[in-house]
Amino acid sequence: MKIAVTGANSSVGKNLLARLIEEDDVEVIAGVRSEKAFATLPGSTKITPRTIDYNDGAKLDQALDGADCLVHLAGILIETKHSNYANSNVAATAAVVMAAQRLGISRIVFISVIGASADSPNAYFRSKGIGERLVADAGIPGTVIRTPILLGPGTAGADALRAAASRGQTKVLGGGYYQQRPLDIDDLNEAILNSCLAQDDGVSTHELVGPEPTAYRDLIQRAADLLGVKVEVGKVPIWLAKLGAGVTSTLKGGGMTPTVIDVITMNEEVQQNAADALGVSLTPLQITLEKCLLKT
Repeated sequence: MKIAVTGANSSVGKNLLARLIEEDDVEVIAGVRSEKAFATLPGSTKITPRTIDYNDGAKLDQALDGADCLVHLAGILIETKHSNYANSNVAATAAVVMAAQRLGISRIVFISVIGASADSPNAYFRSKGIGERLVADAGIPGTVIRTPILLGPGTAGADALRAAASRGQTKVLGGGYYQQRPLDIDDLNEAILNSCLAQDDGVSTHELVGPEPTAYRDLIQRAADLLGVKVEVGKVPIWLAKLGAGVTSTLKGGGMTPTVIDVITMNEEVQQNAADALGVSLTPLQITLEKCLLKT
């Protein structure tokens, strides 16, 4: 099987590539924005790096040609002057879905987020929900996986956690009382691989979260304990953070916004964890933290 992965040079993408090439009968097309990113990918003859242009259908077809399954990881949480939710989360998803239709790709796996909804008042959640709808309406069998904060080597979640835990004093949004369900990146990789190999028809949507709910402030304390440091977790009022973010993002044309703050501070809640449905044995949170913080 040949699996095409968009956003392959992201931390999640590189972790996924490393897992996929462990399979004897799997080859990977690693889709990235520029040739400069080729050097950042895992070195393997089973990986074929290709540049992706979501605005050029012919070039996109050429990049994805030969794939049996498409894993669409690419997307953004933080907008910039040159990249927003409309083009990065919605238009890019529409482009790869249409390419999959033209090329006869047999499955699509779309990585979304807990809270995604096409009707959400939050622009980020809405963009991911619209992306889910595009996949569901494509007429191609597939799987949508909604994820929480991801923890693994080099992930943004792990880097932020290490930085917060390493300070003697740290202040987090609202004091960090919002509940999270951290998911080990290796568990997501297994879910993606199993979804690529699935034979079912239609498009199924799953919410995959880690095994243990925890307040973010407690997560910081656990990380600090592992690192052998002491940390005091203080509070940045959410209303004040939103006010500052609104002004700064308007002046800069992107960056941290009230929308992003709402995403970060949302309680990650699900009705049913899809671990069993996706064939995943969830990694205990303590082991995940040890892998992220103690191993280099």
